[in-house]
Amino acid sequence: MLAAAAAGVGVARARSWHLRWGATPGEVRAVLPGDEVPVARVGMRATRAVTVDAPPTDVWPWLAQIGTGKAGWYSYDLLDNLGRSSAREVLPRWQSVAVGDAAAPMNPFAPVTSSPWRVEHVDQGRVLVWRHPQMGTWSWVLLPGPGGRGTRLVSRLRLGYESVGGMAFAPLLEVADFPMFRRMLLGIKERAEALGA
Repeated sequence: MLAAAAAGVGVARARSWHLRWGATPGEVRAVLPGDEVPVARVGMRATRAVTVDAPPTDVWPWLAQIGTGKAGWYSYDLLDNLGRSSAREVLPRWQSVAVGDAAAPMNPFAPVTSSPWRVEHVDQGRVLVWRHPQMGTWSWVLLPGPGGRGTRLVSRLRLGYESVGGMAFAPLLEVADFPMFRRMLLGIKERAEALGA
């Protein structure tokens, strides 16, 4: 019984850590763009962040073009981009982002235009929010870095689980999501810092 309780505490701590990776307590508590969008039964709320030693103008292009069918996810390409390398250069054709645009699908076999994810809000060079009609929201916010230098890239993913099956699948999604999400943030950081070098 004691071992089960200890395991439960360990799992809860690990979940708290990976759902807040890189984010300050203030960033985790902050109301971010996209939080106002209703999401049924939020089952996962991940706020993750990274400091980028580059200005927001060098970070934004990588967000504008992110995703399957575009520049890739800057993560583990074999898993999330069918083995195609994520772009290492800014792609001008993907730099225009407008509310209502199809956001990148999570399915690497689907065309961009088929994605149920849509751009919900955009503040060019500062904020990008995607919305899925059943699943939730995904927000990226560019903030001034520590001491006004560089950029804090803060990303929040809010997913709702409406069905029992969705709730049962949630722990598996979270375990798979974290390493991909972390690598994506680090991939954006690496590319943005190289852009300004």
